[in-house]
This record gives sequence, structure tokens and C-alpha cells, in this order.
Amino acid sequence: MDAHDTGLARLAQPADGRPAWDRYAAMPRGLARVVLALLAVFLVLAAIAPGYAPPPPDPPKVTVKDASGHKVTKEEDNDLRLYRLINERLARGDDYYVAATEEQRSHDYPVAPGLTVRLPTLAFVSVALGPNGLIALQVLVFVAMMVANGRRLEAEPGGSDRGPVALALLMMGIASGLSPRYNMLHEIWAAQLIALSFGLHRPEAGKWRAAWCAAAAALAVRELALPFVLLMAAWALWHRRWREGAAWLALIAAFLVLLWVHVGLAEAQIRPGDPVSPSWIAIRGIAGLMYKVNNSTLLSLVPVWLSGPLIVLALFGWTGWRTPMGTFGMFLTLGYGFAFMIAGRDNNFYWGIMITPLLFMGAAFLPIALPSLLRAAALRRGAERSVA
Repeated sequence: MDAHDTGLARLAQPADGRPAWDRYAAMPRGLARVVLALLAVFLVLAAIAPGYAPPPPDPPKVTVKDASGHKVTKEEDNDLRLYRLINERLARGDDYYVAATEEQRSHDYPVAPGLTVRLPTLAFVSVALGPNGLIALQVLVFVAMMVANGRRLEAEPGGSDRGPVALALLMMGIASGLSPRYNMLHEIWAAQLIALSFGLHRPEAGKWRAAWCAAAAALAVRELALPFVLLMAAWALWHRRWREGAAWLALIAAFLVLLWVHVGLAEAQIRPGDPVSPSWIAIRGIAGLMYKVNNSTLLSLVPVWLSGPLIVLALFGWTGWRTPMGTFGMFLTLGYGFAFMIAGRDNNFYWGIMITPLLFMGAAFLPIALPSLLRAAALRRGAERSVA
């Protein structure tokens, strides 16, 4: 039995009838009441969502022509149309940075600083594979994401019981990624690759290289995957897995160099008077998180007084599962959640897609976390705990 199996077996052994992976089971009463009070505060704040802005307007009507030359009116997102125009020019042989900056300029998008230009990876992959090839890749990544997370859930104590619900929530969190219409959106790909890396990551069993590759692909598509990779590096170093930690640090260093090159190439195309992006720092508090998650998922269909608490409960769910997968999921979702409270303007709501698949998964562990916390706080009768 290796160290991985030994560690997980120890978590599975009950202590006084309570599984070791149930984080709140043995929490002191006073501390449990503090945690419960904090949860209540955040639930109320999420329901009120002070400063919550209205959702974005409906996509504009865009007039196009079909193969017969007849005018067809359809709805298309401005960003998706921009990415398709850039890809069309790239397919015709135009330089990516020339095409991207000219299209952004002509469609009143900011051109400066260079970070306003998306990384070219997805554009080159889209052109190389074509529409059908890109759909096939989309299906492949989605299936791999679901299988990897299913296997990891089965491997960790308490995960198999919650697995079907967790996978259903994972799929709900990336529902927009199931439509080929959105396969031009960088965040969709990055989110699925992050979730794939998360599912493949079982370093105690020596399985981290495939996760490294998936994370590298996510970084290559969208720089917003960097916090995930930073957490991977910190996680490995904290657990003294030096070789793995060095690999994550090397990935971060290589990415920063390539990002510097990318920004330089983009800024070389900037002209005097080009529109400049406003600051991405927009301290919105919990309303910023609610706005991003709501408007990039099915939660946009329900009022914020309901969707807000649901998001908080999903985040809280991860905190109750004390396994490697559960603890990492807790740090990851809480970290991105905090970042979205201080960064991202209203028109950056789609950033929320980066973490919604894994955030939604956390709700699967709410039946573990909430009853356990209530018992620890002596607000619920019964010493025995259900682990279903």
C-alpha cells in the first residue's frame, strides 16, 4: 500500500463514529458557532447583494446573409462575433496581432494595454481544426473532464456517495460550454481544462503529470488560469513534493515569459489615440462575485435573492469535505471567489465561467457540511451522522 492509499485509508476510518474526512464533525462548539454565524452573514449579504448591477442587455440583432444572399437576422454576442472575425482573417493569412488589434479598434474595443488582446492559442487551434474539428475537440475535453473527476471522486473517502450529484453539478456549471455556438469563448475552454486538471491531479499516487499538461493548456488559452497553477505549485510545495512543485514553478516561469512576448507583440500594434481599457480592478464585494457567476450560468434565470445564497452554499459545501480533493476545491473556489470580488468590471461577467464548474460541484457536499456544522454547534439533535 503506497502513501496515497495509506493517507486516504486513514481519512476513511471513523473516529468515535465520525469519519475523519468530515471537517466539521469534531469541531469545538464555540468555533462551530463562529463559522455558522459567518455563514449566516454571507448568506444574508448574498441575498441582498448590495451594489448588484442589472444583468447585461440582450445581444443585439445582427444582419447577415445566408448562402443564397438572403438577409437573415440573428442574435450574436459581440465578443463571439469579434473572435470569429479575427479567426477569419487569420485563416486568410493575416498576422494575428494585426488582425486582432484592427478588429478591436474598428468595433470600439479597447486596444491598449496589450493584455486586451487575447492569447492567440485558441485562434490558431480553431483555424487549424475547422468548425467540425473544434466541436470534436470540445466533446473530447468535456468527456475527459467528466471521466477524470468521476474517477477522482471514487478514489477519495466520501466521494463515491456524492459522485453522481457532483458530476451533474459539474456539468451544470459548464452548461454553456456544451453549445458549439460558444466554442469561440476562451473562458469556456480554460474552465473545462482547469476542471480536467483538477480531476487528473492525484499526486499522492504519483499522478500529476497529466494534470500539469491540462493546466498548461488552460494557461495557453486564458491567462486567468494562472491562479489555479499558482495554487497547484503552492499545494505541491506545502506537501514537500519538490519535483512536482518544481514542475509547476517552471510552468509559471515559462508562461510569464511567453505572456511578456505576447503583450509586446500586441503593444507594437497600438496607435496614438487607440481606446484604452479601464482598470480591471473594480472592488464590488460580494455583488461582484454574484454578478459574474449568475450571468455566466443558469442562475441568471432566478432572482439574485435566491441565486446569491445558492452560490454561498456551494462554496461552503467544499469546506466540509476534508480530503485532498475537497480541501483543494475549497481553496480554489474561495480564492477565485475573493478575486472576483475585487477584480472585473460589469462587462467582464464571463470571467465567472472560469470557476463555475468546480464551484457548482461544491453543492454536492452540502449534505455533509451543513448538518455536521449544526451538530458541532449543538443546534441540531443527534450524535450519529449520515455520510450519504
